[in-house]
Amino acid sequence: MSRIKRPVLWISTAAVVVVAAVGLYLFQPWRLFTTNRVDEAVPASRQAQPSVSGSFISHEHETSGSVEVQQLADGRTNLRLTNLRTSDGPALHVWLSDQPVEQDGGGNLDDGTHIDLGDLKGNEGNQNYAIPAGTDLDRFSTVTIWCERFSVSFGAAELKQVTAAASP
Repeated sequence: MSRIKRPVLWISTAAVVVVAAVGLYLFQPWRLFTTNRVDEAVPASRQAQPSVSGSFISHEHETSGSVEVQQLADGRTNLRLTNLRTSDGPALHVWLSDQPVEQDGGGNLDDGTHIDLGDLKGNEGNQNYAIPAGTDLDRFSTVTIWCERFSVSFGAAELKQVTAAASP
């Protein structure tokens, strides 16, 4: 091998290693095969039935489960995800958004105002998220599992008023 080709080979090899490392960091492809199940109990101080609830639809990844907003006896408000199933992924968060849920994609959910309730605790199971005090829930009509790294919604649920069941 000539003396000129040897440095080119080393530089090319180093570049490939750097690109592969950055790609692995950003995409974390092993998360396609991992599951993190979280099963938190329903808050004991929950008052009555929820007034707002919804069901997830899929966007970038198959997502199912339901969501409800719960008023707690101590005055706090809780968002509960029930029977959640979605893909694991990098930088997943639970958001309240003021944008409507679109059936064919969730790219609009970061266009308006949103509140980040924190990291998604697990991609399967039942989870609770505190809603900050003073949040005007009439302004937020959507819950989304949002991937901050790629700015996409894995799935979203439209929040709708729960109607009281008629008594017999």
